[in-house]
Amino acid sequence: MPDSKKSKAPSMVDVAREAGVALVTVSRVLNEPDAVRPDTRRRVTDAIARLGYRRNDVARALKSGRSTTIGVVIAGSELFELPRILRGVESAARQGGYWVNMASWQEGSNEELVTAVERLASQAVEGVAIIADRPVAAAALEQLMTRVPITVVMSGELRNPSIGSVELDQELGARLATEHLLDLGHRDIVHLTGPLDVFDAKARLNGWRKSMERAGVDDPLHAEGDFSAASGFRLTQELLTLNRMPTAIFAANDQMAMGVLSALAQHQVAIPEKISVVGFDDIAGSEYLVPSLTTVRQDFVALGRTSVELLLGMIGGAAAAHYFIAPTLIARDSSGPVPSH
Repeated sequence: MPDSKKSKAPSMVDVAREAGVALVTVSRVLNEPDAVRPDTRRRVTDAIARLGYRRNDVARALKSGRSTTIGVVIAGSELFELPRILRGVESAARQGGYWVNMASWQEGSNEELVTAVERLASQAVEGVAIIADRPVAAAALEQLMTRVPITVVMSGELRNPSIGSVELDQELGARLATEHLLDLGHRDIVHLTGPLDVFDAKARLNGWRKSMERAGVDDPLHAEGDFSAASGFRLTQELLTLNRMPTAIFAANDQMAMGVLSALAQHQVAIPEKISVVGFDDIAGSEYLVPSLTTVRQDFVALGRTSVELLLGMIGGAAAAHYFIAPTLIARDSSGPVPSH
């Protein structure tokens, strides 16, 4: 008759006996390994491997009041470069000794987003990081209150002082792009914007406009697109049809810049000899366009990492804060000095 009794899972006491160390030493190896001498730590980890010991994180959380878990809510469906943001989130959490419990909210009411955050908060997470698409999240986040610290990755001011936030500095990026062209001697710099009901597009327009004003350029021209390559192509065609050829075009993102390059190539306009082109985002492959695209690089990994570092600081008692991540200009072949004529 087969034995129906289940073998008892090994405990920390079993590990201590197997390794020939005190129980407190096993605890230190599990929680503060750097505080244990390497040879002792190796004996304990070898014993853990031999016995197949697995720590009971639920019981540990109940006993200590800490779960060493943070929640991450992905809020929205138009989240640019999400994999790189999540890479930064995961690496910072792991470095801080935390696991990640993830939830997704793609569409629905603000109340449903609040419910998703509160559900994570009720699952013994110590804090929640939200990666948010601003149009769907801003109103909900302004009123959000939970018993755990919250940070949010989102462009634009968030009027909730209890929530920490991190964003890429869109306006600074536009200034870097525009000032690069100004330094090359350009004054007739047309900006092809994204949709101006989107925060990022408005911030980039403001950065371009402020740089042009500081350079003494009155009433510079901009035209509104929609962040697509097709809109960059169409707007450039319109400029050419109107015989309104600037010496430089600053496109609101690399997709639009691709459309600009295509339209100029179709009309055999030499780049950068006749006109310079600058994009924004430094998407994968932008260095292999013809010519290679000058653009503004945003560090999305740093964005995710900083949001978690801020969250862990708040878990430790620090106040909520707001951080900007500075972009960098990547100069390539599509920009050059203003034409001599």
